[in-house]
Amino acid sequence: MKPTDLVRAYYRAIDAGEYEDLADLLAEGFVHDRPDRTLDGRDRFVRFMREERPQTDTTHVLDQVYEPVDGEGAVAVRGRLEGADGDVLFGFVDVFTADGEITRLHTYTD
Repeated sequence: MKPTDLVRAYYRAIDAGEYEDLADLLAEGFVHDRPDRTLDGRDRFVRFMREERPQTDTTHVLDQVYEPVDGEGAVAVRGRLEGADGDVLFGFVDVFTADGEITRLHTYTD
């Protein structure tokens, strides 16, 4: 799967609550660096998404997906997270490292 396909599948899995599908996209040693914390490991990240995040009824709206120049490696996404009522909770830029599976994610928020 191309890195951009992995990234799009990542957001679909989170928004649909498909946590097994999400786990299948991530490397065992996956790391998510975000402004408020770092989540180390695929299982830890999936547990956070399933059980600990403040809101689960959200949608990631992707405004732009930036493909890597050579078709491999880092993918950047600019978008916004919307609540169930459609209100924008925050804007974000996510930078993924992916090669067959997602190994790292850096999230920047406004």
